[in-house]
Formats: sequence, structure tokens, C-alpha cells
Amino acid sequence: MKSILRLSVAAATSLLVGVATLTPAFAEDITVRFGFAQVGVGNRQFGSGNSAAIAHAQGLVEAEFKDDPGVKIDWSFFKGAGPAVNEALANDQIDFALHGDLPAIVGRSNGLKTKIVAANGLRANIYLAVLPNSGIERIEDLKGRKIAQFRGTNLQLATDKVLAAHGLTERDVRFISMDFATAMAALASGDIDGAFGQADYLGLEKQGVARVIYSTKGDDPAFTRHSHVHVTEKFEQAHPEVVARVVKVLVKAAAWASDESNRDAVFETWAKSGIPAETFRADYEGQALKLRNTPLIDDFLISAYRDQAERAKQYRLLRGEVSIDDWFEPKYVDRAIKELGLEGYWKRYDAHGVAEVASR
Repeated sequence: MKSILRLSVAAATSLLVGVATLTPAFAEDITVRFGFAQVGVGNRQFGSGNSAAIAHAQGLVEAEFKDDPGVKIDWSFFKGAGPAVNEALANDQIDFALHGDLPAIVGRSNGLKTKIVAANGLRANIYLAVLPNSGIERIEDLKGRKIAQFRGTNLQLATDKVLAAHGLTERDVRFISMDFATAMAALASGDIDGAFGQADYLGLEKQGVARVIYSTKGDDPAFTRHSHVHVTEKFEQAHPEVVARVVKVLVKAAAWASDESNRDAVFETWAKSGIPAETFRADYEGQALKLRNTPLIDDFLISAYRDQAERAKQYRLLRGEVSIDDWFEPKYVDRAIKELGLEGYWKRYDAHGVAEVASR
């Protein structure tokens, strides 16, 4: 009788263990909603130029949660870029966002509560493309000319810095707000004299449609654009372990995208956005992958955002004050780097852009 009793207890225990293993890790179903402040050519649902785009294209977030049946992953790509992401955040439509510096700062000044959890796509170059017969040969020649610019994005302040370095302000140029695709079409039709934008314009130059007369490559790094991944404070407080796992995936993607042996594969992955891989090759020529694909939240990043906030205030782009220092939450990246054995893989940079010896 005692043997039967022991057997029954053992069987019951085994059954309970089996049921426990089938129970989802989360008490309730969760949809983790990602928003990208970009979209591919022809509305392709792919991003480019950053490690979050790698994570999406390779399905790394989905793979991370494949054994958690209660977790669903959703991706949204916004043609309206940063301003559209702000609207989605305000309407509680997304939890994580790939966002540029200026629109995120504007969103924060308007009361959006987020935490920056990883750098993602730093030091992005800007390019100035003009019509071949425009007579524009240098930045100073833009005075009074009709130039396209994607207003409200991280391109705007970067452009303002370039203008200031050449003795101009926004008021000296006849700026027209256009997204990148519209600006490229306007250049091709000759409706504008030129456009500030990204590496896409290198393709127009190759076609003979436009000439690229300026780029930030080789110029002051302060003129480049930055972006990041942030999460809503509401989601972070409710699901800190989900945030930790998502950031760990981003760090893995950043490590892969920083490996020079993957250089061609990185560009081919980004080409799923419809931008040719050779465009990224030209944009990254002479630059290490690690420099732009680092996920680290270091003094350089924080200082850059502090400077952007101050400039945005000077240009009257903000409604109120913006607190920068308590916006960043580096613990998730630091934890992931330690767990993945990536200490020292990326260099940290001080506020002046000087590299330290190794990651702490």
C-alpha cells in the first residue's frame, strides 16, 4: 500500500511538472510592438543603416521569444519618419521605437515618456545633391535656392550645423519639407535646385540625375545624425525582463553588424529595403562598421543629445524644457554585453568624440 502511495505521489508530481513546463512564461499574452522611423523604397517593410534593421530582417526578436507562446512581435514602418513615430507613441500604438535624435527630443518636450535603451545607427552621414546645371558648387551657393529637406527629422539640426559652419542659416535658404523619396523624385524632375538627405542620393549621381557636392564624410563628426532605440516607460515598468531580452537581441545584431567579415552581408541585408547594397558600400567606405553600429550609451551619445536639445530650443522647435541625463537607461546594454562576453568589443567615446581604450 505504501509503495502504491509513493508511486501515486511521484506520478502526480511528474504530472504537475509537465503542466508547469507547458504554462507560458508570462501571466498574460503580450504583443511587443516596434515602430521604425523609416520605411523601404516603395513602402517595403524593411529598415536600413542600423542594427535594429538587421534584427528585424533576420527575425532575431521572433527567434528570441519562439518558446514563449504568449509573446507576439509586431513591426510597423512609418513613411512620416520621426514625427509619425511620435504620434504613434502618443496614441499608445507602439512600445519600442527606432527614432532619430531631434524628433525624439521634440516628443520628450511634449510629454512622451520613454527610456533610451540602446544606441542604434550613430554618425549617419548627410549628403547634399543638386541639379547638374544648378550652378551650385558649395554650401555658400545655397543662398536663395529651393532646397528640399525632411523637416522634423534628425536631418534638420544636422543640416543647420552645416549651414552655420558656412555662414548661413535656415532663413537664407528656401527650404521645402519633403521626405526622401519625394525629394529624389523632385530632383529627377528638376522641380527643386537640390536636397539634403542620406546616401540614397549617391544613386542619383550615378544615374547622372544629380551631383553630390557635399557630404559629412571627413567633416566634423558633430554634423552627423544619430538615432537610438527607446521603450515607453509604461512598457518597461510592466515588462523589464522583456526589455532586457529585446536589448540583448539588439546587442547581438549590433555585434554581427560590426564584424568586418560580415560587411557585404550587412549591406545585402539592408538592401532588402530597396536601397542598393552598393549605396551602403559607398557610404561606409573608409569607416569601420563598429563606429556606426555600436549599441553603447556613452558620454559621446549623451553629450550629442544634450547639444541637440539646446540647439532645438534655440531654433524654437521645443515647447518646453527637456531633461536629457535621466532619459538614458544603459543598464540593459551593459547587462547584455556582459552576458554575451562582449566587454571591450566596442570603444566608448567621451563627450568630445575621443575614443577610450575599451568598453567598461
